[in-house]
Amino acid sequence: MDNPLLAQDSLPQFLRIRPEHVEPAVRELLSEHRARIGELSTLNAPSFATLIEALEELHHRTSRTWSPVSHLNAVVNSEALRAGYNACLPLLSAYQTDLAQSEPLYRAYRSIAEREGGSLGPVQRQLIEHAVRDFRLAGVGLPPERKERFKTAMLELAQLQARFEENVLDATNAWSHRVTDIDELRGLNEMLIEQARRRAQEQQVSGWILRLDQPTYVAVVTDAESAQLRRAFYEAWTTRASDRGPSAGRWDNSAIMEDILRRRHEVARLLDFPSYAQYALATRMAHSVDEVLAFLRELTAAARGAAQAEFAELEEFAGRKLAAWDVGFYAERLQRERFRVSQEELRPYFPLPRVLNGLFEAAERLFGVQISERSGVPVWHADVRFFEIRAAGGEPVGSFYLDAYARPNKRSGAWMDECIGRKRLGSGAAQPVAYLVCNFLPPGNERPALLTHDDVVTLFHEFGHGLHHLLTRVDYPSIAGINGVAWDAVELPSQFLENYAWHPQVLQRISGHFHSGAPLPADQQQRLIATRSFHAGLSMMRQLEFALFDFRLHSEYSPERGGRILEILREVRSQVAVVPVPEWNRFPHSFGHIFAGGYAAGYYSYKWAEVLAADAFAAFEESGVFDRSTAQRFLDAILSRGGSRDALDAFVDFRGRRPDVRALLRQHGIDGVAPRQYDAQGAGESA
Repeated sequence: MDNPLLAQDSLPQFLRIRPEHVEPAVRELLSEHRARIGELSTLNAPSFATLIEALEELHHRTSRTWSPVSHLNAVVNSEALRAGYNACLPLLSAYQTDLAQSEPLYRAYRSIAEREGGSLGPVQRQLIEHAVRDFRLAGVGLPPERKERFKTAMLELAQLQARFEENVLDATNAWSHRVTDIDELRGLNEMLIEQARRRAQEQQVSGWILRLDQPTYVAVVTDAESAQLRRAFYEAWTTRASDRGPSAGRWDNSAIMEDILRRRHEVARLLDFPSYAQYALATRMAHSVDEVLAFLRELTAAARGAAQAEFAELEEFAGRKLAAWDVGFYAERLQRERFRVSQEELRPYFPLPRVLNGLFEAAERLFGVQISERSGVPVWHADVRFFEIRAAGGEPVGSFYLDAYARPNKRSGAWMDECIGRKRLGSGAAQPVAYLVCNFLPPGNERPALLTHDDVVTLFHEFGHGLHHLLTRVDYPSIAGINGVAWDAVELPSQFLENYAWHPQVLQRISGHFHSGAPLPADQQQRLIATRSFHAGLSMMRQLEFALFDFRLHSEYSPERGGRILEILREVRSQVAVVPVPEWNRFPHSFGHIFAGGYAAGYYSYKWAEVLAADAFAAFEESGVFDRSTAQRFLDAILSRGGSRDALDAFVDFRGRRPDVRALLRQHGIDGVAPRQYDAQGAGESA
């Protein structure tokens, strides 16, 4: 069979990829790789060129083959594709664990470091240092029985995490709400109402049908005047894949979550770490449980008073006690009254084509790149677009796909992922390619997709991740782009770029009414910018609640007591939460970041990296937000370095000192914390 997944000399052939290609491609690839690893393991005098570069090539090929499969499973999920994807998880898990537990390869890396260390460059030495660390964290030194158990646990984790995500997707797709009285839709935007009307027509029923996709959920709980409709959506969303709510028990993730936590704890204990949290921190900027908890509690102390005052004011504005599904609605009303700014009323000023042009122009001004669309590239859906990035001199740098709109069988949320990683090896070269995925409301018959400003910030965020992947100058796949970057620093470029979505110069360029083309009026721009600190305390406390829940879950687990998931959540909420939450809320059951993604014991990374990002942007504010010399230093020290340098050293190289939390608090208008600078040694040092 001519298998398009095995082609390595072009972009993925999405128009030719079928579910039946998946398992044969993976089996063939891994068989070839195992044979090649066998040869490499017996080299008489392995060198960086003969062994490590060869393994980097295998790493690149594996990623390049599997990436389209994993991506398609997220954006055009189907039963057949899901079956092929799941069939390959144990194959890939076993291969990766066998590779990471190979004692001959481990000895070879250490031997190369000893023999060639003096002649290797800093990037090559960092690659070896990362690899040796990862060998140890994969159990290379364990006795045979524990090594085998580690391998089995990692396989089981991969399967459990996939099932968790599938349950969330199925529960999301299964629920819809039919409205027969137009009054129930008061407050919702016309695009959403028209989409719901067409959906009802397609299903040959009267009225309107609203789905549980993310933009619809956000629009309902923010804008719907009907408290009954808001409550219905809130309940459906926050009970997905759980034992409560409209689909109670059907796709329940409760047992899966317990199994995931049990396996993670077992993996950590096999390697003599006291908890999975401590195991995860072995590759992070933060190095201890106490350090992370001190960081989170310090931010909590700084923000809690502001959050309580904001919520009290909101209830006073509403004239009553507020339920969880009322908060977004009344917050939007209060924001409109105070700043005369509404997310929905801003939509006409942020058509996606205009926003993209302004976003690309900002990147071009900062980093000297040129971005242009290319047609005729095979894509997985008609809505997908493809863009190329070139350096100032015109030479190609990389490219990316943009999949912008929500649709059925597509995972909710927004993300950037690697399609192809950069490499420059003796075996050949490859330019980086990225996927940028969002879930915006799609365009209508006579209008482009119109974004809220929140959507705009999301797009800037994901494009920041994309630049981190695409502007790398590292030649070795395992530490190029976002690979090998400490997880609590990986959000730095994305959160840094968010700042430009709020800047007057950029707002002038990304806004333009889709009828007239007129940019957002200057006074409205200023009012929008002023909303950035609106309810900053409530927003920060919500993120800290998630982060503390995640970190305690993974640092306090014991086999005797189990995960205590809802118990820990109640404890965290009693200490941190400001907004009351109903007992039946089951947000952990769809918390894919920690149960299916890479943020286990790492959700704190958003706040940790937000400190880095705010402090980095402060350097631009000091010299000019488009100052080319500052941007070049940021590119040289951080964006282009991937995992080839310690994250703290890279930040200090750019900023001239360790990161300072005060920049974040100033940015959000929150005071009340002593200045501290964070490093990778302890809970922090006074500035």
